[in-house]
Amino acid sequence: MKNMTVFEELKRRGLIAQMTDEAEIAELINNGKATFYIGFDPTADSLHVGHFMALCLMKRLQMAGNKPIILIGGGTAMIGDPSGKTDMRKMMTKETIQHNVDCFKKQMSRFIDFSEDKAIVVNNGDWLLNLNYIDVLREVGACFSVNRMLTAECYKQRMEKGLSFLEFNYMIMQSYDFYKLFQDYGCNMQFGGDDQWANMLGGTELIRRKLGKDAYAMTITLLLNSEGKKMGKTEKGAVWLDAEKTTPYEFYQYWRNVSDQDVIKCLKLLTFVPIEQIEEMERTLEGQQLNQAKELLAYSLTELVHGKEAADQAQDAAKAIFTSGSSSENMPTTAIPAADLQDGGMGILTLMVKAGLCASNGEARRLVQQGGVSVNNEKVTDPKAIITLDGETIIKKGKKVFHKVVVE
Repeated sequence: MKNMTVFEELKRRGLIAQMTDEAEIAELINNGKATFYIGFDPTADSLHVGHFMALCLMKRLQMAGNKPIILIGGGTAMIGDPSGKTDMRKMMTKETIQHNVDCFKKQMSRFIDFSEDKAIVVNNGDWLLNLNYIDVLREVGACFSVNRMLTAECYKQRMEKGLSFLEFNYMIMQSYDFYKLFQDYGCNMQFGGDDQWANMLGGTELIRRKLGKDAYAMTITLLLNSEGKKMGKTEKGAVWLDAEKTTPYEFYQYWRNVSDQDVIKCLKLLTFVPIEQIEEMERTLEGQQLNQAKELLAYSLTELVHGKEAADQAQDAAKAIFTSGSSSENMPTTAIPAADLQDGGMGILTLMVKAGLCASNGEARRLVQQGGVSVNNEKVTDPKAIITLDGETIIKKGKKVFHKVVVE
């Protein structure tokens, strides 16, 4: 049996959503001849699970000899991207953007090898912020048909609420990035989320019209759970790759608790566990093996992001808590100010919301009434119960989520 090519593996894992030219793209990436870019929006100082697919794809392709360019949207962050958003985004200062870029690079170094120019980071602010308006209209604007732009899904949705001219230019800016990277760095391919397809085609078209040359685009499957919602969110917000924002234990638990329907898909899309091994698991998956698959997923991803030691600790803590419900050393913790307590206690519903275990009192009430909440190993079924907070209090939500509360 011949070895599977990189491209075949991407397809077999289900990573590819759409592409411009399958044969050419396969040829380039299988032979390590792709110089490709993925854009990252520097709107926070940490990457999150939503970026995971792109990072794993970069790592896979770099391992096969291709060269990644990480394009930081320092210029476009000053516009805001209409795709997938119904509101305009906040604009940012150059200092904030630079700080975020530095944080990104540190986190990306776990995935990407930046030594000897094997990968580079560029900021589109370096060229977009110095463009002359008249030149852009003549050189770039003339290549775009407004009629065609308005057929793009991202603009259609906004048209109903009103689309500003500022945001309308986003596709032109992103297309110009590809054109610029093609000329300056020999970048022949762009990868992005499936919601970016129209913007990416804009770039390949601009390169063809201006330079008469071919460039390629491929979109990555969006990471959705079995209910069709984007993965990587909890009641507390995003699941971050920065250990200060989401502890390695919380990160591990997020993946350990994915639904039964999602575990195989996540193993295929996000881990470097051999595809043959995953397909073998898929054939026989039930009961105890499901838990083993989830542990493999959680451990693999925690090791990838935080290193082996942190993954070992998270796994040990999760097993200790799961078997005894007692080891609280690495457990997610919420500190509650003593001033918030009344007579040393707090209502169970308020406590659940403050600990980030429920998004609202209503959700907490339902959970308590259904018998899904224990405090210090005792079930709480009265939504009006007052919990005395003294020393460490361990709340258990459902079967697997443990949370420690301390008073400060």
